[in-house]
Amino acid sequence: MKVFVRAIALTLCAVMAAFILVSCGNETVEGEIYADIVIKDYGTVTVKLDAEAAPITVNNFVKLAEDGFYDGLTFHRIMEGFMMQGGNGEPAGKKADSIKGEFTANGVANPLSHTRGAISMARTSVYDSASSQFFIVHADSTFLDGKYAAFGYVTEGMDVVDDVCESSNPVDGNGTILASEQPVIEKVTIRK
Repeated sequence: MKVFVRAIALTLCAVMAAFILVSCGNETVEGEIYADIVIKDYGTVTVKLDAEAAPITVNNFVKLAEDGFYDGLTFHRIMEGFMMQGGNGEPAGKKADSIKGEFTANGVANPLSHTRGAISMARTSVYDSASSQFFIVHADSTFLDGKYAAFGYVTEGMDVVDDVCESSNPVDGNGTILASEQPVIEKVTIRK
């Protein structure tokens, strides 16, 4: 009888834990997921997200997008022939929590390569410091493989990425773009 009661108690605990996680917005995203990133005066970049390769990263990106976090933020770092980076909420007073870096150097198998059109998480030198900033690879940058969490690929709008990268005017060798010239992310819409 004690075994039966214990089993029921454990089952109830598991059900309650699952309910709490879903209620907190931590549900796992599955199936085909697309993100439409609308960049003011440039157009839309559509990215297919890979929740199988990087589930934590995709769930984080989807939640931020659905919460409107990215709306009005900018691409503040752009380097033609390398990448365009955006999603920094700090200038707008927005903060996102850090997530686990899903890449080999951090003990996570991630088969996605940083080839042209990959979307990946930006981070500091601390492996688990990625939060909201992401970058889209302009030209193959496979030297990043295993060190950064790629989580999908552009399916439409690579011409928009080309236009943004080729028309940017960085003020230094790190791709810094003057605030007045930073391309604005009007909206990121998630489609499942």
